[in-house]
Amino acid sequence: MDIRSLQRPLKEQYRRDPSSSRITLTATGSETATPMTCSVDIGRAIYQAEAHKGVGGTGTAACSGDLLLGALAACAQITCQLVATAMGVPTQQIEVTVSGDLDLQGTLGLAKDVPVGFEGIRVQFNVDAPQATPEQLRALQEKQSSIAWFCKPCNVCQE
Repeated sequence: MDIRSLQRPLKEQYRRDPSSSRITLTATGSETATPMTCSVDIGRAIYQAEAHKGVGGTGTAACSGDLLLGALAACAQITCQLVATAMGVPTQQIEVTVSGDLDLQGTLGLAKDVPVGFEGIRVQFNVDAPQATPEQLRALQEKQSSIAWFCKPCNVCQE
């Protein structure tokens, strides 16, 4: 796949009209018959989510934390793949693992000093590129820190 040719008209458009590169993605969570589950509509697909087993869910579906980590892993993996291709780094496989730590006491309200949600998120890139030169791998590793953009604070507000 020739990514440069695919992206060329988009880049030209964004250079001509920088405001056309700004997008807003939306996901909507809606209640279901039980307070332990919800549906998440991202506009192109609807996913089912449930409370984590550690707070009373059945453990048979993804919890919201799973969906968040999965979205972050997909973003980092696809971006790394695109960057490697654009840089001409020959890869056999790129895998990204995103892990997050929570203390469910916070979620259950058992300890006021324990926050609700993730306390930390880690990103691990596993790039299998036996044909790449050491310089190519070093350059790709430098880019990986900017690929994990979601580890940097961003503005999140409640409307």
